[in-house]
Amino acid sequence: MFAIDSLPWENNSVLHLPHNNWYGEAQWKSATPSQLGLDKVNRFSLDRIAIESTGTWSSIGYLPVAAFEDKAAGTTLLWQIEHNGSWQWEIGDFRDRLYLLVSGPTENESHWWKSLAPGEIFTSVPVAVSKVQGGLQEGLQEITRYRRRIMRPALDNKQLPVIFNDYMNCLSGDPTTEKLLPLIDAAAEAGCEYFCIDCGWYSDGEWWDGVGEWQPSPRRFPGGIREPLDYITAKGMKSGLWLELEVMGIACPLAQTLPDACFFQRHGKRVIDHQRYQLDFRHPLVQAHADRVITRLVEEYGISYIKMDYNINAGSGTDHQADSSGDGLLQHNRAYLGWLAKTMDRYPQLVIENCGSGGLRMDYAMMQLHSIQSVTDQTDYRLMASIAAAAASAVTPEQAAIWSYPLREGDRDEVVMNMVNSLLLRVHQSGHLAELSGERLALVKEGIALYKTFRAKIPHLQPFWPLGMPSFASPWLAFGLRDEQQAWVAIWRMDSEQATMTLPMASVETMTCVYPQAEQQCCQPTLLSQNVCVTLQKKMTARLFHLTYAS
Repeated sequence: MFAIDSLPWENNSVLHLPHNNWYGEAQWKSATPSQLGLDKVNRFSLDRIAIESTGTWSSIGYLPVAAFEDKAAGTTLLWQIEHNGSWQWEIGDFRDRLYLLVSGPTENESHWWKSLAPGEIFTSVPVAVSKVQGGLQEGLQEITRYRRRIMRPALDNKQLPVIFNDYMNCLSGDPTTEKLLPLIDAAAEAGCEYFCIDCGWYSDGEWWDGVGEWQPSPRRFPGGIREPLDYITAKGMKSGLWLELEVMGIACPLAQTLPDACFFQRHGKRVIDHQRYQLDFRHPLVQAHADRVITRLVEEYGISYIKMDYNINAGSGTDHQADSSGDGLLQHNRAYLGWLAKTMDRYPQLVIENCGSGGLRMDYAMMQLHSIQSVTDQTDYRLMASIAAAAASAVTPEQAAIWSYPLREGDRDEVVMNMVNSLLLRVHQSGHLAELSGERLALVKEGIALYKTFRAKIPHLQPFWPLGMPSFASPWLAFGLRDEQQAWVAIWRMDSEQATMTLPMASVETMTCVYPQAEQQCCQPTLLSQNVCVTLQKKMTARLFHLTYAS
């Protein structure tokens, strides 16, 4: 619990909240305590502003991060709950001051309580707190520095390889050898370095309630799954597969043979969500099953990449061998992290992407271990722009995977916006590249080639937002990465009637459009002493600029 020095707080403070929902991740909204319902009515009101998340999706509704800005003092307090399960925080008033309480699971909100025997020790969920001079952006820059310090060292975070995944606006969970081979050719031609076969590879048809054994479908791969995987390798890329290892469908034969103790239970019955059981990683049989699957994929199939997805919410937890369902969930959360760390130690060259229906498990218990995060499942590249522009507020830029998925029937500007969405983060390439026109495929190749020239700098650059935090309603968007000498800035004109936007950026010496290269002359910004002016002639267009600063 913290005391917040903000007097008078009813007039001088702003709370910054990162709303985070499926297809709409990392959308920050700012409001005063009064606008959120907390008014100064007496010495204290017994009211509170409370944000929580209960269940196995740790970032459904909100990211486990928030910030309180004291306008009078010019400071911002930002906190981050580092937990992959339930959490809660609240702000309330007491006498003339505000308090901040930050917590993992609680009894009232999360059905969590634990009885400690004499001498028994309990360690709470970790929380990081920073206080900075400045506003939300300064707070996000400081938490970015901190996140980089706590991340597990991985070559993947330094090299930032380009990943092709066949799901989004592409095969959409229906891979076959016949469909994959031309895609593999096109991905290699475009410059991708990993090729991940997404969901569906383990079933002949509908698979949702039957998953759990993770054996390849002979109907989809008549020559065996090694055929497309070996073809990926032959084309100079590393291969990957999609998994959802923490669940079993209710129709999975293995789910009928494992004991109930291997699954979440409440009131003596297995928990079911969306026709799936939740595996309990406290149980040694569950970890042994998970180990067998990973060993087969890595050692038998030869893969180098796993997209680890998670598409259910198992609720408050399991009360089996636990004081409460929240206690069982917390034990499972920690057991899963322990298993994940051991798996990464066992296969240090294996890249394991974190995905939870996009960004619904986007927290720094997970992201201390994972080198890459699937930020969203958003399928519309125009809406993707707002999510991409905000993604570095949720995870570090070098961990934030953003889809670029040119459409079969699209135009030049659509391809460019798709690429700009991803070029300052991690490129998750998709789309039917083999069916694009030569001009449109050339734009994909140009974007990836440009990315490779500066991607090694991304882990050392700080994010910034010249037009403030983006939203779906923003007429223009701007997101950049910078150090003291230079910056790369992505700028989007969304549905704005104005063709020119002024961005407050001081001391800019040069500013050049670097993608697409053909726009360099006709997209030349105007540099002023404290601002730059950028003109984009059409709505729903985007460009990437490189800047240098005056010394």
